[in-house]
Amino acid sequence: MKKIILAALCAALAATSAAAQSPSGKTMRILVGFPPGQATDLVARMIADKLTTSLGQTVIVENRPGQGGSLVLGLLAKSPPDGQTITLSALASYVVNPHLYKTVPYDTLKDLAPIGRVADLPMLLCVHPSVPAQTLPELIAYVKANPGKLMHSSSGNGTLSHLLMEDFKRRAGLSIVHVPYQGSPKAMLDLMAGNVQVGLDTITVTQPHVQSGRMRLIAAGTASRLPAFAGTPTIAEQGYPGFEAVAWLALSAPAGTPRELRERINADVVQALKTPEFASKLVAMGAFPRPGSTDEFGAFLKSEYTRWGEIVRASGAKVD
Repeated sequence: MKKIILAALCAALAATSAAAQSPSGKTMRILVGFPPGQATDLVARMIADKLTTSLGQTVIVENRPGQGGSLVLGLLAKSPPDGQTITLSALASYVVNPHLYKTVPYDTLKDLAPIGRVADLPMLLCVHPSVPAQTLPELIAYVKANPGKLMHSSSGNGTLSHLLMEDFKRRAGLSIVHVPYQGSPKAMLDLMAGNVQVGLDTITVTQPHVQSGRMRLIAAGTASRLPAFAGTPTIAEQGYPGFEAVAWLALSAPAGTPRELRERINADVVQALKTPEFASKLVAMGAFPRPGSTDEFGAFLKSEYTRWGEIVRASGAKVD
């Protein structure tokens, strides 16, 4: 009988402890606008594991693909602002799609409350080895000597690889034909085959082919040089200061979510981002930790919204 009473007491104490850690008794959701297995999903699952421990409650990832990642932001905007539903979303859904699509079911600057930036996914400018250029100035000179003869790939109309190339072509005064593909893998295959000659895409999909010699790296899209390619200057270094080709991932909550809840989540995520184990996992998938405060991300989001509105309008890109 004493053993039964002791077991019951232990169970009660455990339940009381769990309730103290998670007063709502709810499961927190991290909404992700892409299928399982993609970079955003993988990073979200890493964050969910950390928050499950630090917050003392179950945190799950819920995948809701649609409209280039915008579907989840519409769902988030309609969720209760109680800190139990957040999103890890990418640059495009936050600041590109509202300018690209005729309608999206949210207003980025009014319906969402910032939590924090999580990671950057750098992009690399590459060419097929048949292109006689080793540097960006050489590539520009070659394109200008052969206007309209080269083609550049993208992972689809209105994607970052498309819009950023359009922005760069406009700045440099270049005539290169855009060839959209359904996703980066197909675009990379044709770039390696020489069917297109130029490509700008994330380090995740370009790095293996650069290292194998099947593509030549011309420039990094980051503000500073990448450790893995320290000998390769950035686009900004090679004559285009301020130009940056970097995708990013960030956490947000519904508008009205109390600041203290958002800052608590941010603090836990920032702590994780600064650990070597967590950071190394990100780097292995082509992402780089970008810890920062809630206010820093809020200000960054506003500036990016303005920047990308200008890029989309200048590109003339449309997606129904």
